[in-house]
Amino acid sequence: MTSNSSFMMSFLTFFFFFSSLFLISNVRASVPPSETFKYVNKGEFGPYINEYGADYRVFGFFSSPFQLCFYNTTPNAFTLALRMGIQRTEPLYRFVWEANRGKPVRENATLSLGTEGNLVLAEADGTVVWQTNTANKGVVGCKLLSNGNFVLYDSKDIFVWQSFDYPTDTLLVGQSLRVGSVTKLVSRKSDRENVDGTYSFVMEPKQLAMYRKINSSPRSVLYYSTLQTNGKDTIEYVKFKSDPETDEGFAYKLTLDSVGGTLILARPKYNGTSSFLRLGMDGNLVVYTYYDKVSWGGYEKTFSLFDRDSIWETECQLPERCGKFGVCEDNQCVACPSEKGLLGWSKSCEPNKLTSCAAKDFHYYKVEGLDHYMSKYTRGSGPVKVEDCGKKCTSDCKCLGFFYNQDTSRCWIAYDLMTLTKVSNSTHLGFIKVPNK
Repeated sequence: MTSNSSFMMSFLTFFFFFSSLFLISNVRASVPPSETFKYVNKGEFGPYINEYGADYRVFGFFSSPFQLCFYNTTPNAFTLALRMGIQRTEPLYRFVWEANRGKPVRENATLSLGTEGNLVLAEADGTVVWQTNTANKGVVGCKLLSNGNFVLYDSKDIFVWQSFDYPTDTLLVGQSLRVGSVTKLVSRKSDRENVDGTYSFVMEPKQLAMYRKINSSPRSVLYYSTLQTNGKDTIEYVKFKSDPETDEGFAYKLTLDSVGGTLILARPKYNGTSSFLRLGMDGNLVVYTYYDKVSWGGYEKTFSLFDRDSIWETECQLPERCGKFGVCEDNQCVACPSEKGLLGWSKSCEPNKLTSCAAKDFHYYKVEGLDHYMSKYTRGSGPVKVEDCGKKCTSDCKCLGFFYNQDTSRCWIAYDLMTLTKVSNSTHLGFIKVPNK
């Protein structure tokens, strides 16, 4: 054999050897058969009281105080959810994460993890309703952690997927909101209707922001913001934390932490580890902390962003504090605006319904010393003359009224009215559309 032939043979042997090693190293691990499962949504309901008056079935995954379950508030419409309950004698269990809100499954639906590593929620006929999209990504198992994080992990115990990245309306201790549309809190519509509500709590590069979605509005309306940064500084995430407190008189402190600083939400005088932060159906941001001295429900409200005793915001800033239409002052609903002036408020107060978009078929009446809930945290448009502000509303069929600040010449177009806040400055004006008689 010539030297050239020997060199070529050695090169080919070397090439095939390392090519084989490369291929072997890039073969994705799979879920061992012992770790695969299929749970079927069937059988008796559990005996304990849950949020929303829900019926439930627990299965498989449990890590105190969390358990995975199917629950429903209307017959044959189930949500895969994580339930939090400190003890069996507790009078109320809470749902702190949901996989398929707004896309319920029926009896005999399945939750399964196959060898390919994709966690799938499917109807009995195999129709996929929700999945983690983790097929062939190295998943070798699935587990529920003691902090309430439900995870799929690889052979190095690195999380390939985690429920902490996909919150619904709740943050658990140690869970973060990050910049991006996925990791935001969205309120629930009602106790009975398990679909997205109108409110969202969002981490943005410059602020934590709270929005109200209005069907007739081209975009959601900001009604609260905090943690604003200046210049080029940005915030990538904020984490809900519970830590022992060093200040005398308190046991724990509950905070929202970021690289931009720390917001102290509450300082309970007892262990605050079992806490969660929730965006409520009314748009309020609340922290509940388990406390065994609470007579009913097991949880104490340790923080409320909009509250009459809050140092953050009053209840008047809540869009639905006074129903469909009302004036709020000192946290109370005090009046119902009308062409005849401010009348006594009741839950039946609502704006007059418009029957036509034509300018000849409606007019405006003026209210003084009132702000719309969006006025405080948005700049509006302008400077602009009040007449031009009115023209914008008149030409927009979905506009129900406009608000104007005479001092700054700023204009706000309102696609819903809801709660108006009484202010001392009479230069804050509102103009409400009403049909001609």
